[in-house]
Amino acid sequence: MPFLSGTELEKVYSEAKESGYGFIASNIAEPNTLIGLFEAAEEKKSDLVLQMSNSASKFAGDGNPLTGLRAMSNYIQELAENYDFGAFLNMDHLKESNMDFIKATIDEKLASSIMIDASKKTFEENVKISKEVVDYAQGSGIIIEGELGKIKGVEDEETASAEAFYTDPDEAVEFVDRTGIDLLAVSVGTQHGVSKGKDIELREDLVKKIDDALTDAGFNTPLVLHGSSGLVENQIKKVLDFGVCKLNKDTRYQYEYARAAYEFYAEHKDSIIPPEGVKDDREGFFSDTDWSPVKSDFDPRVVSRKIRGEVKKTASNLFEQAGSVNKSLYME
Repeated sequence: MPFLSGTELEKVYSEAKESGYGFIASNIAEPNTLIGLFEAAEEKKSDLVLQMSNSASKFAGDGNPLTGLRAMSNYIQELAENYDFGAFLNMDHLKESNMDFIKATIDEKLASSIMIDASKKTFEENVKISKEVVDYAQGSGIIIEGELGKIKGVEDEETASAEAFYTDPDEAVEFVDRTGIDLLAVSVGTQHGVSKGKDIELREDLVKKIDDALTDAGFNTPLVLHGSSGLVENQIKKVLDFGVCKLNKDTRYQYEYARAAYEFYAEHKDSIIPPEGVKDDREGFFSDTDWSPVKSDFDPRVVSRKIRGEVKKTASNLFEQAGSVNKSLYME
C-alpha cells in the first residue's frame, strides 16, 4: 500500500470517530523507530499514523529540515509499498516561523497532514496563522490540525508552556468555524515530555464538553491529545468515547529506544569494552593482547534489531489500547 494522502487520512479519522476508537500518532526521527512501528502495524492490522517535528526533520537532514523531510518521506513511501495497511505522515508542532517549510511540504506533498501550532499566540493571531495554512493547503490533499489551549511541558526540544491553559468549548467552536481546520488539538490536562498518568489530572469532562459543543454546532471535528505519553490504559479508553481520534506518543518511544540500547550494551559490556589492564588500542584492534571485541555484539545492526523489537512491542500494546487493531481500512 503506498504512502497515503490526507484525503484518505480524513476517512480513517472519520471512521474512528464514528466507531469510538483512535490512533496512536507515533513520532519518528530515524529508521529504527520507523521500522518497529511498521512491523507493529502489520501484526495488529492497524493503519499507521507517523509524525515528524521540525527538529526531527533537521536531525534527519543534518541540520536542513527540508532535506530531512524529503529523505524520510521518501523512505516511508518506499517502505509502505511492502505493506498492506495505510501509512500516513503528520508534521507535528510546526510554528509560524516554519511557514516556508510548511509551504514546501504542501507544494511537494511530502506529508498527509500538518499540525500548525500557534497556541502560544493570542486567539485572534492563532486564528489568522492557522487559517493561512488551511487556505494554502486547499486542493493539495493535505489536511490541517490546529491547537487551542496550552499544554504544559517540553515538546520538540523547547518548553511548550510553563503551565496549562485549558481549551474553552465555545472558543473551540469559533476556532474551527473561522479557520476551517480538519483536526483540533485540545488542552485538557496532558503534559509534554516525561509525565506520569497518576499525576495527570485528565479532564475527561472537558473533552466531552468540547466534542459536544462542536457536534451541536455541526462540526464532526476529530480531537487530538498531545503529550499523551504518560497516559495509562484506562485514561486512553475514556477519551476515545468523546471524539478523540489521535493520541500523540513520542517520549515513550524515546525511552524504550534508550532502554533497549542500554540493556543490550550493558549485557555485552565485556565483549565490547577491554578489561582492566588492557590498553585501549582501538586503531590496532588491541593487537598487543589476546583479548578482542566480539563483532556480533558491536555491529550496530544487532542492537538496532533489539530497538526495533522493543518499539514494535510498545506500539502493539498502544494500538490495542487505542482500539485500532484489526481496523485498517486497507487490509483484506
